Amino acid sequence: MMYYEDLMGKNAIATVKVSRELLKYSVGERIPTVSEFVESLGLARGTVQNAIKTLINHEAVRIESKGHLGSYIVKKNMRMLLKFAGVRMLLGTMPLPYSKRYEGLASGLIASMENNYDLPINLAYMRGSVNRISMVLQKRYDFAVVSRYAANHFCEKYPDKIEIVLGFGPGSYLSSHVIMFHNPNVNEIQDGMKVGTDSTSIDQKELTQSVCRGKKVEFIEIEYSRIIERIISGDIDATVMNIDEANDKHVKIHTQPIQSGNLDNTEAVLVVAKENEISSLIKELVDVETVLNIQRLVLEEKITPSY
Repeated sequence: MMYYEDLMGKNAIATVKVSRELLKYSVGERIPTVSEFVESLGLARGTVQNAIKTLINHEAVRIESKGHLGSYIVKKNMRMLLKFAGVRMLLGTMPLPYSKRYEGLASGLIASMENNYDLPINLAYMRGSVNRISMVLQKRYDFAVVSRYAANHFCEKYPDKIEIVLGFGPGSYLSSHVIMFHNPNVNEIQDGMKVGTDSTSIDQKELTQSVCRGKKVEFIEIEYSRIIERIISGDIDATVMNIDEANDKHVKIHTQPIQSGNLDNTEAVLVVAKENEISSLIKELVDVETVLNIQRLVLEEKITPSY
């Protein structure tokens, strides 16, 4: 950190930090006081005041004081503020696009997030909601796409770690999960079965344990992308799987629906690390209706996916 400060100087670092904080606030909203900035950012009072003055002088923001009511943003030049904040691109991660639904979601996100701020948007594709959320917490990615089920599960365990910024509604992540069986004459989990599970997928792991509750089975750890081939070969007897993948690959395999009224595992949500300053920017850039419309057109094969 000291090396970084030596390169930039304290005032420059303060300007970056204050800029990132101001990204959280929309025009018309009250911003923290200088004293609050001093406490939250660990900066000297004069340094904070100089940073705010720099942003005002460069017309990145216009701030109006309303006396005891506090100070409010009355104008914000997002392009300039992003430059001062050092935000040069947004990086997101989502599931591997192995289904048309995921291809449509990726295409919709890229198209929806095109912006007037010259801010490139890049998506990386990674299996396992655990892996994607971990990358966000490590600040290697700004946001991640997971199911609402996975996001809620993680938020319950670690309430101060991540937050859901946007949701895209039931059916936006997948159409349904099913139980797949190697034996076409079997319709339920039975004692002695070998059941495939991928612990990096919160949904798959939790749903698998749920459908196997009360049964004496052997859980076999398998990478999600290889589960279908392993069940076809007979290496495992059963597993829980996203039906979209089997349908899109035209795989003939015996399945049974999972009886559940909870549709959270079918909804895509966008999550960021708690208190991430770019959460308000993402809300501004992503238009849910646009994303869903493009996803629908991809599913109907009316447009070619582009992501």
